Amino acid sequence: MIATRTLIFVGVAAAFLSGLSLAADTRNQGYLVDTNGTIVPTATTDMCWRDSDWTPARSVEPCDPVKRVEAPAPRLAAVTPPQPAPQPAPAKMLPQKINFSADALFDFDKAVLKPEGKAMLDNLARDLNGAQYEVIVATGHTDRFGSNEYNQKLSERRSQTVKDYLVSRDIPANRIDAEAKGETQPVTKADDCLGAKSAKVIACLQPDRRVDVEVTGTKGPTTGSR
Repeated sequence: MIATRTLIFVGVAAAFLSGLSLAADTRNQGYLVDTNGTIVPTATTDMCWRDSDWTPARSVEPCDPVKRVEAPAPRLAAVTPPQPAPQPAPAKMLPQKINFSADALFDFDKAVLKPEGKAMLDNLARDLNGAQYEVIVATGHTDRFGSNEYNQKLSERRSQTVKDYLVSRDIPANRIDAEAKGETQPVTKADDCLGAKSAKVIACLQPDRRVDVEVTGTKGPTTGSR
C-alpha cells in the first residue's frame, strides 16, 4: 500500500513538475525562474541562471546584453559637379556707323568738345570696350558756309578732337583714324536750304555739320568699362 502511494505521488509530482517546466519555458526564455515565472538572478551579480534551453536568440536584459540590429545609414545621393556655363559665340564681324551731330559735340564754328559731347563719346567708348577692331574711322564734315580751305581745316580739327578723346577713354590710338571731308559730302540737297547765311539757313544745314564714326570689328568678352 505504501509503495503504491509512493509511486502515485512520484507520478503526480513528475507530472506537476513537467507541467510547471512546460509553463515556465514559455515565459523564461531559457533562464531559471521561480514558481511565479520570474527569472531568478544570481546572488552576487546581475547575471541570471541559464538553463539548457538558453540560446543567444533568447537573451534578455539585464541578464544578458541584447544585440540590436542597427539600421543601415542612409545613402547619400551622388552630387553632380556644376557644369561650366557655355561661352557665347563671338558676334559676326559687321560694320557700324554712328552719326554724331557736330552741333551736339561742339559749339558753332568751334572744335572744343562740349560737356554733352563728352558724355556722348563716353557712351561710345563703353560700347567699344572689349571689342577687337579692324579700324575705327572718325570723319569730320561741315556745312557750305565758309571757304573750302577753312571748312577742311575745321573738319580736321573736329575729327582729331574726337579721336583724342576716345584715346583718353582707353581706345587704342593705332585703331583710330581721323579723316576730314570739309563741305564736300553734304547730307542736304542743293535746293534744300537756299538763301544767304541766316539763323534759319544755318539750322536747315545742321545735318551737314557732323562727325561720322565707323567701326568694324568683332565684339569679344567685355573686360570692364570706364
